[in-house]
Amino acid sequence: MNQRELLNRITFDPHIMCGKATIRGMRITAEQVLKFLAAGGATSDLLKDYPDLEPEDISAVLLYASRLVAEEHVYLLKAA
Repeated sequence: MNQRELLNRITFDPHIMCGKATIRGMRITAEQVLKFLAAGGATSDLLKDYPDLEPEDISAVLLYASRLVAEEHVYLLKAA
């Protein structure tokens, strides 16, 4: 699956989860998946806990997050 296909799994709908990034229009947010993984949760456990999720959905969330981080800009501030 290419990057475009993965990113198409990330959806936004103001009527679902207040417009947050969700997976394929489900009530599972990219944020939930990232927090689960950041807390040390295993991908296999995530897929068991959310049977509608597919491994590609997790890849999509990680790609989406990496794209957001790539857009960050860091500026050096000098102390006054």
